[in-house]
Amino acid sequence: MVQRATAAIVVLSSLIAYVLINSLIRAVNPSAFVWSAEDKDEVRWIASSHSWFDRKACRWLGLCGTAHYRAARPRLGQHKETLSPGESNSSSWKAFWSNGGNLSDTTWDESERSRREIPDYVFQYAPLVHLFSGEQFWPGDIAEHLYHTTPMLNYTPVRSQQDHPTLRDLNQLNQFQEGRYMYLTSNDNVEDRPPWMEGEKNIPDPPEDGDAVPSWADWDGRVDGDAPGDTPEERAKWYDAGQPEQDREGKMTPDKLGYPDLEDEWARDELRKRYGGEAIRTERTGGHSNAPAVLIVMDKGNGIVDAFWFYFYSFNLGNVVLNVRFGNHVGDWEHCLVRFHHGKPKALFFSAHSAGEAYSYEAVEKFGERPVIYSALGTHAMYATPGIHDYILPWGLLHDQTDRGPLWDPLLNSHSYTYDYDNDTLLASTSSPDSPTEWFYYNGHWGDKFYPLGDHRQYRFAGQYHYVDGPLGPRFKHLDRRKVCQGPDEGPCVIKNYIGEHTRAKRWLDSGSGSRR
Repeated sequence: MVQRATAAIVVLSSLIAYVLINSLIRAVNPSAFVWSAEDKDEVRWIASSHSWFDRKACRWLGLCGTAHYRAARPRLGQHKETLSPGESNSSSWKAFWSNGGNLSDTTWDESERSRREIPDYVFQYAPLVHLFSGEQFWPGDIAEHLYHTTPMLNYTPVRSQQDHPTLRDLNQLNQFQEGRYMYLTSNDNVEDRPPWMEGEKNIPDPPEDGDAVPSWADWDGRVDGDAPGDTPEERAKWYDAGQPEQDREGKMTPDKLGYPDLEDEWARDELRKRYGGEAIRTERTGGHSNAPAVLIVMDKGNGIVDAFWFYFYSFNLGNVVLNVRFGNHVGDWEHCLVRFHHGKPKALFFSAHSAGEAYSYEAVEKFGERPVIYSALGTHAMYATPGIHDYILPWGLLHDQTDRGPLWDPLLNSHSYTYDYDNDTLLASTSSPDSPTEWFYYNGHWGDKFYPLGDHRQYRFAGQYHYVDGPLGPRFKHLDRRKVCQGPDEGPCVIKNYIGEHTRAKRWLDSGSGSRR
């Protein structure tokens, strides 16, 4: 008890000191704390408040929007059955998932079809996604999302609310300052929780028939053994797609190939005891969602093929620190990357916030041959296990939570494309030849611009905003990456050989999330 009290005092004292130092530096030199796109509008953002007290408290104390602050509640806002002005329950937006008949697979010659063909093995190893059982904002449809948003240049509309952007003309918004300051702004107050934003109709339907499939976790190598052929010589062939082939053989040492620095034998032994060689569970595979996923496949040469699976949500609910919620935003793109070498899955990357983690294919949990992903409550960050996942802050102050909620099979409803990065050419694949491509080239944000300080929904503490900018689209997710990780290719990309390495494994095991269900 004494240790916990001491830890709490240390944390609170550190936060208070941080706020004071942060505020002093901001007041003396505002440009010193430009950590995000939002911070670049510091002066105008503070000036947007009509309250003299609020402006001064924000500038000198770092307490911005204190009059707006409301303690974090389990659910954001209140659900209201309201419609955007001038809109109805029309589902006409569904038609915009067609390219309008401008393309036809019947007219493609053999060369054109080869550019659009996606190998069967990409679908064979398509990931499944466990959504959180208590999720508030389920998968969304980007066509429906556009129907309920108005394009704005910063805070200024460039179209009327009735003139909806569509998947077939979204790239036209790039005419406004090349699209960099465009925001697809919600026509509804997000805190009214409009149905299109909640996405409850997109909860995956459980499969009604089909054989039950065992789910295996190969975290200790007991099913397949060590990753087959995972030698430095073999990994060098696919680890870095930009490495010239003649420079790979014999020159890529293990420390440059993403092997973990050490193996946590305690975690490996505990996992081996916990599971003992049995399947985690047996159930039917994932269900169909009305929200489509997006698959973008890139051939990177030398037998390397990257398959990016993108998942869209119309709202991201930020996490809570000391009963303060940060990081809400309209629009949310998450992704998983599966890297293949000569048709064999080698590694996966799960996106989480601005980073993520990479694993060997053998390490992750699978239904049959298909990898399983766990989507976090609210943020939709992607993880390899159910349980608590803390990040950035110590003692679990900031964390994500995942569980075995509805199992989503994106393969049952997806639009697939091939992409040539060098020529910036996205093509509808032969598997979904009618899919539009114009939306991909939109350079702007898929949600609102972060709200002004004068907006009653906005506040900022310790440099963190309650509402932030909506995200950029898949084109800006480092599709040309040489390694599977999302970060700079010059840095290391550690590929874990089993889940739960180092201290994270102990926290996960101690939480009891590894128990069979």
